[in-house]
Amino acid sequence: MVSHAASHVPPGTPRVLVVYKKSAWQLNVVERKNARFLELIAEGHDAVKRLEAAHHAHTETLEETRLALESLGARATFRFRGDEGLVGEFDLVVTVGGDGTLLWAARWLGEGTPVIAINSAPDDSVGHFCAGKKGRVRAVLAKALSSRLPVTHLARMAVILDGEVVSRRVLNDVLLAHASPAATSRFILRIETKGKLREEELKSSGLWAGPTAGSTAAQRSAGGAVLPVRSKKVQWIVREPYWAFGKKPALTRGLLSVGDRLTLVSKVRDAKLWVDGPHQVRDVRLGSELELTPEGEPLSIIGFPRAAAEARARAR
Repeated sequence: MVSHAASHVPPGTPRVLVVYKKSAWQLNVVERKNARFLELIAEGHDAVKRLEAAHHAHTETLEETRLALESLGARATFRFRGDEGLVGEFDLVVTVGGDGTLLWAARWLGEGTPVIAINSAPDDSVGHFCAGKKGRVRAVLAKALSSRLPVTHLARMAVILDGEVVSRRVLNDVLLAHASPAATSRFILRIETKGKLREEELKSSGLWAGPTAGSTAAQRSAGGAVLPVRSKKVQWIVREPYWAFGKKPALTRGLLSVGDRLTLVSKVRDAKLWVDGPHQVRDVRLGSELELTPEGEPLSIIGFPRAAAEARARAR
């Protein structure tokens, strides 16, 4: 489903980019005809039981989004999230899918281009970042286009690997770990806060780090705290640290403020760095240095539910 904006757009017409995912059913059953998927579907196996229903929900939401934008007088371009492209020509970006689609699109978005997320299959998707969902798309887009929904400027993290900027737009988290989940991750951790440098050599199953938006998922599951939406800090957590000879490691978690630095020096030959999910992966060599800072470029997200919940809590 792709439509392109016309070469001439009347003045004042909102230019909207819709970034959408393809469902697991679309990719594996319709397009790739994956033999294992087809076998399990024929058996009525529990592993694939919800796939078709989720697919229909998603395609219906895509059509609902198209009709909503058309009725609201917007000029819309629909783009599959795998077809990466520029987003600077648009006044608003709408993601249709779930949190993964929002994270995919966010890496292309600077602070000047606002984004709003729509959960296309709410029975099968968490939709943590999503302001709208299937069945209620037009109402939320009408408010977004008329500036009647709050905009939250979410902090993002900067990641530098061996002197090269990997990203200044890490919204959720990064994971540094051995390429094999069964192997031990070994690294030297150096943290500089307020001019004070601390260092420790650690063995673990890896390290999570990320800004406030990612503090409710993997970081929380690893024992971290949920950071306030307005926080500019980065949280880092060592996963399952190893206690050598009964000695508890000292540097296993903490917060970075603006001006602080966390550096990780790899002591394994085959480590990986995963950025905002499983799709962006970088090799980390023996001796490589990974630097994490809170000095990323913010993301302007519209109608972020967690921001609204915190605002209501403050108002009580």
